[in-house]
Amino acid sequence: MKYSKAIFSFFMLVFLSTALTAQDSKVEFSLPLAGNAYSSFHLDGSKTITNNGIENWTNPEEYFTAYFRISKPGSFEIGTDKSTIISGKSVVEFTINNESKRVTFNKTKQQLLVGNWKIADTGYIAIKIKGINKTGNTFPSISRLTVSSADFKGKIALVPNNEGNFYHWGRRGPSVHLNYQVPEKVNAEWYYNELTVPVGQDIIGSYYMANGFGEGYFGIQANSSKERRILFSVWSPFETDNPKSIPDSHKIKMLKKGENVTTGEFGNEGSGGQSYLRYNWIAGNTYKFLLHGAPQKDNTTTYTAYFFAPELEKWLLIASFNRPQTNTYLKRFHSFLENFVPEQGDLSRKVLFNNQWYCDDKGNWVELNSVKFTTDNTGNKGYRMDYSGGLDHDSFYLKNGGFFNNYTKSQSIFTRPLSNNKPNIDFNKLP
Repeated sequence: MKYSKAIFSFFMLVFLSTALTAQDSKVEFSLPLAGNAYSSFHLDGSKTITNNGIENWTNPEEYFTAYFRISKPGSFEIGTDKSTIISGKSVVEFTINNESKRVTFNKTKQQLLVGNWKIADTGYIAIKIKGINKTGNTFPSISRLTVSSADFKGKIALVPNNEGNFYHWGRRGPSVHLNYQVPEKVNAEWYYNELTVPVGQDIIGSYYMANGFGEGYFGIQANSSKERRILFSVWSPFETDNPKSIPDSHKIKMLKKGENVTTGEFGNEGSGGQSYLRYNWIAGNTYKFLLHGAPQKDNTTTYTAYFFAPELEKWLLIASFNRPQTNTYLKRFHSFLENFVPEQGDLSRKVLFNNQWYCDDKGNWVELNSVKFTTDNTGNKGYRMDYSGGLDHDSFYLKNGGFFNNYTKSQSIFTRPLSNNKPNIDFNKLP
């Protein structure tokens, strides 16, 4: 029997479609450890997790955990790819949900099947990688893991590659924001907020930013085990990541600063004027932030930041900056939470915000009690989904990092009860 070209083409199309469907029924992907794994040594983990994955791994006490997120249960087969480099013979243990499997590496470059795990729950899967013993100087240098499943049909969240430097941004974790809903055409001259870092949530590398505005930000940081800061910065109107390239006509001018406050310039994420006070704020205590912003007659705007330290029972001046080429009152009120140390991205942190107000140029105080929750590009791309924000009793909250499972949909609106607790501040007595 002879078939026409049209019928033959139809049968070929059906065959190819069937073949593709069968092939596509098996999910396969690569898990780069450079963007999805963490060392148990945390702040020293930059020595063993590089842009090539796990390298220079010598200490048997150090182990690693890699993460990816699934939207549905399934069975997953885990392996190493052929880029794994071996020095001598090593035994390495891989553990998911307390189920461990050991494999032996003994070739120069070796691709191994580790095993199969049945995952009954949705959310993040943590793969612990632990060295058991070795004959060479180092354990294997593992660039990535291979993951496949014959029964999984859902979405997967992970950092897939380093395009846009996402190994760095992905390991930092998603930043999260609260955008306070302020009426338009308001001459807001003062901006007040209260911030509390719950006990145990003061993670090194965290920036808890209370008073964000159109031209800068003001909050507290956990910089190291021995140092914490109150940070206030104003961006230059000249867009650059290099502060040295800003012309004099666009430079931020420091007008005054508080006692023991350090001032200078910043770069890398825009550029401008920066100030900080080393102050050992305490988790569990509530701190007050007050920002003044008013346009001047020479097409500039002056911004001044004050911090209330309950331990000292007084307002402290942080700094006052003048921004050129600017004529505005305060606008775009927001708060955010970010982690600026990539090695700490597997740790969760949380912050509470309460009692937000602005005062206009006529001296009228207005309470703000509605916010829009958003996340950054790491969250919007779906690379990380451990982000949340909204209401915690009568406070707003933000939380990120640590690979928790319950996330908040970006663009969600939240409203807290009015506190009617108007700030009692004598502006004339501020330092």
